Order: sequence, then structure tokens, then C-alpha cells
Amino acid sequence: MIIGLVRERQEHEDRVGLTPGCAQAYISHGHRVLCEAGSGLTAGFTDAEYAAAGARVVQSAAEVWQNADMVVKVKAPLADEAEFLRPGLILFSYLHLAAAPRTLSLLIKKQVSAVAYETITGRDGGLPCLTPMSEIAGRLAVQVGARYLERPGGRGILLGGASGVMKGHVVILGGGTVGTSACKAAYGLGAYVTVLDRSARRLAHLDDMFGGRIQTLINVPPNLHTMLAQADLIVGAVLEPGHATPKLVTRADLQRMKPGTVIVDVSVDQGGCFETIRPTTRDDPSYIIDGIVHYGVANMSAAVSRTATFALSSATLAYGLALADEGLGALRGDAGFAMGLNTHNGLCTCRGVANACGLDYVPPGDALK
Repeated sequence: MIIGLVRERQEHEDRVGLTPGCAQAYISHGHRVLCEAGSGLTAGFTDAEYAAAGARVVQSAAEVWQNADMVVKVKAPLADEAEFLRPGLILFSYLHLAAAPRTLSLLIKKQVSAVAYETITGRDGGLPCLTPMSEIAGRLAVQVGARYLERPGGRGILLGGASGVMKGHVVILGGGTVGTSACKAAYGLGAYVTVLDRSARRLAHLDDMFGGRIQTLINVPPNLHTMLAQADLIVGAVLEPGHATPKLVTRADLQRMKPGTVIVDVSVDQGGCFETIRPTTRDDPSYIIDGIVHYGVANMSAAVSRTATFALSSATLAYGLALADEGLGALRGDAGFAMGLNTHNGLCTCRGVANACGLDYVPPGDALK
């Protein structure tokens, strides 16, 4: 199989789908790798490193797209890449189609077999290809939020406080991988931390992990409304795999918050858990509504592109090799891997995406027959 690697076209997407080491792994399995020149530079990988690994470096993205059997990316194709999509092409990437109906329609129209990192499910029920980016994004959310709490714009709060001064209060909505990482970062900075989640079991796990040194609350409206009024920084860390994120905080709820409170919504790429959040870029990352600072950069992990690329490519490599070795047949023997298939032969094969976009759902096993 010919594996394609192209430069990411999304603004400020500095991660890359394969490291040179991962390219070498595909080649060791008997596959060929076509690499667009310059595709790895923003993550610190030179063309010479890819060539030394055995990849063929070509000058145009078009040459990669037109010859590859499978393209390994970080983000979904943009409009100017649509012409290269075709039936039978395997696209292996983050897609987040529940919040991107236009991209979904394009993949269906072009009959692309799109396998999304974020919906591949491990045998333990986890999300092995999403977890590393969730860990990084959770840590960055607190790092970014701490900066935006500074003046001007923020409340002028130092999360760790100072001797004789109250600590900042970080409220985290969701106790999964993002929420746990955000909790570690906030606690490490010395902040007072509250985590809200609907799962009592998850909250008990966090209580044990932090030895009772954080506050955990069931996420019901009375608890949420109380915490919104007390928070200095609120991290949105809610995930329903494949589905659009539920809106937990409304526009009216902003009135409960203190002016200068900062919102960082990590779930913005799935629609966000704040009614007032919208995707932003690192060129213009924040905006203010009703005195509340909103940060909505959808690809936060790209800010630490080298770390993120190593983490992402390591997590996705085994699945990518299986697709290269066996084609889509690799999905038939692994139900969790098959959950990564979002579109195939003009069909929508992810239940959450179909529900979010009002389409008929066809189970992956049926679509692959």
C-alpha cells in the first residue's frame, strides 16, 4: 500500500500525521511512503529525516493525494483538498464530523473510507487515539487559562495565590482524560480545584487519586450554578465520543459569573459545552461576551506540535499499520477499531455523527459487507 503524508493546511495546525520513525515502520512492513516536502517542518522534522527513513519526498500535495491508497493526517481535509478525495481512498485522521456537517457531506459524496482517531475504541472502552491529545489539551487549558486571568481582560488572579492571599478557583466540567489532566495541572499550580461530572464512580476515582485534596461534585444544575459563581477559570472537558457536546452552560449562565472569569472549552471541536463558545485560532484566540473571557482554539495541542506529534503518531501507529497491512478488513475482526469508521461507500457509519447531522446510520459491519 502507498501511504501518503501531506502538510496540514488548517491554520496553525503544526502537528504532522507521521514522524520519520513511523514512516520507517510502514516501510518495514513492505509499504511505500510518499511525503510532501516540508510537511514535518512545523513539528521539527526535516525532509532529509523522512528520506533517510526510506520515504519518497515529493514537491506537491497533489502528487501525494493522487497516488496514495491511505492518507494519514491530523485534521480533516479542507475545501481546497476536496478535489483529491475519491472512492476507495482511506483517510486516517481526526475528523470530529458531528460538528462538521459540510466535511461529512463531502466525505460521503466522494465515497471516502474515513477512519476517525477520536471514535476508535479500545478493549477497555477507552479512546486510545484521542487520549494523548486529551492529556496535552487538559494541561494546556490550565496553562492558557492562567495567562488569560492576567490583566488586562482577566480578573488579575494568580491561580496559586500568595502568602496570606486566597488561591484562584479552577472549575472543571468533566472528569475524563481532559478533566483529569487539567486537574493535575491546576492542582500543581496550587489552585483550589473543583471537578463536576455526572458519574459518581469517576468522581470517587478522582477523590482517591488526589487524596481528597480537590473538591468533587455531581454535575447537576444547583451544583453547577454555585460553582459558576465561584470560579475564576472554567475548563470545559466534556466528551461524548462521536456525538456533539451537550451545552451545559447557557448565555444566561454568564450572568452568574464574576466579570473577568475565563472559559477555556477544550470540547469546542465537538461543538463545545458552552452555548457562547465558537472555534477560534491562535491568531485571534479569545473574545469577551458579557464580561466573560472565552478561549476556543480547537487544536490547542498544535501549540506544542513536536510533543503532540510524537504522542499522536505513537498512539495511532498500530492501527495505521493494521489498515495498511489488511486494508479495511482490519476493522472486521475488531469491533472497537470498526467504531473508528465514520464514512464508507457513501454511507455514514458512526451512530453519533449520524444522529448529530440527521443522517441514516449504517453499522460499520453492514457497510463493509
